[in-house]
Amino acid sequence: MLLRLLGRSRKKTGLTEATFSLKDTNLRIAVVNGLANTRKLIEEIDSGEKKYDFVEVMACPGGCVGGGGQPIHDGEELAFARGKNLYFLDKNAKIRYSHENPDIKTLYENYFNTPNSHKAHQVLHTDHFAWEMPKCPTRDRDGYIIRERYL
Repeated sequence: MLLRLLGRSRKKTGLTEATFSLKDTNLRIAVVNGLANTRKLIEEIDSGEKKYDFVEVMACPGGCVGGGGQPIHDGEELAFARGKNLYFLDKNAKIRYSHENPDIKTLYENYFNTPNSHKAHQVLHTDHFAWEMPKCPTRDRDGYIIRERYL
């Protein structure tokens, strides 16, 4: 997300850095992907070698495009090829940002009124402390889920 805002592409090093001015403040930012790259960056920040005002971390190498749960076809990992296609589609899309999408604009005009309105906040924001993760189902020794009525 941040890379797109900056008009930058992902580097093969797993780390992209940028500095830009916002009013009278120079902001140093980094985008890192992959946990090994994240660990290295944390060590560099802790040692004082690097300093940022903001760091975006994507746990998966290459970001979510290459993340877990991606389809594997005939035993072949296709995350890189899939990522290339997704970046191509994104680069060539007529609408690249949600705030430019006519449907989103209409939704705000007719329902939410303004970004960050009370109604928009209630519907679009999540309070992670207001709900509880579902409990894992009980499984038998073969891994099958045991329905509660059979316990």
